[in-house]
Amino acid sequence: MRSYAFNLAYWLLSILYASAAAFAALAPGRGATSWIIRRYVKRMVQAMRLFAGIRVEARGHDRLPSGAFIIASKHQSWGDGFATYDQFDDLAFVTGDHLEKFPLLGTVLRKLGAIVVNNCGGREAREALKHRSADAHAAGRRILIYPEGNLARVGEKFRYRSGVWHMYRDFNMPVVPLATNLGLFWPQEAFRKTPGTATLEFLDPIATGLGKEEFLARLEAAVEDRTAELIAEATGRPVTPAIRVLAPDEAARAGKAAPVTA
Repeated sequence: MRSYAFNLAYWLLSILYASAAAFAALAPGRGATSWIIRRYVKRMVQAMRLFAGIRVEARGHDRLPSGAFIIASKHQSWGDGFATYDQFDDLAFVTGDHLEKFPLLGTVLRKLGAIVVNNCGGREAREALKHRSADAHAAGRRILIYPEGNLARVGEKFRYRSGVWHMYRDFNMPVVPLATNLGLFWPQEAFRKTPGTATLEFLDPIATGLGKEEFLARLEAAVEDRTAELIAEATGRPVTPAIRVLAPDEAARAGKAAPVTA
């Protein structure tokens, strides 16, 4: 019953605030649109608590550096964006171009200064990430990115992509790893929700100056190790490292490359 109530609230809130944000996008600047989206996010986090019974506990705010920085987060749940955005007054975020297929959303994303890139990656996506994130960096905004590029099941992980390193190098900004176990309570895009207390934890920043391989190894270890610990903390089970699986685009390429047998 909770899941039905929350999903009804989800769609009502989304339609209401998306319409309001699209109208606000006609105004100069992004102030009006940003204000509406912040209200939307807060209402959604409240709906998670009131209807789905999912409370969000944020830890590690004392670890956040001053000024602009990049947040590199684990991504297990459609609710991750709401829960993380709610922690900041102004947050730029990297998102896939699949969101632009929703009516009005493309206009709102552009007005917010969201960094929209091709989900399949590649040179075009890297160029888009570079140029669009440059605008956010110039404005001194904090930037949220999901280095795996896809929603992972609890207990699984995808390859950490290099886009976050390019931002880290090009803009000389520290990266704050973010671990979460929200996927236990709102798995990926699932209809069914499970009541409980989900945790977001901001970890020690990774200082600037590292090479690509060392940076990505440190980032993945920090996010995945702490995420596994948060999952164990919530479930009472032993800490179990996530299993690496192929991302959807990798699986598609592997399928095309597989030999055809009679």
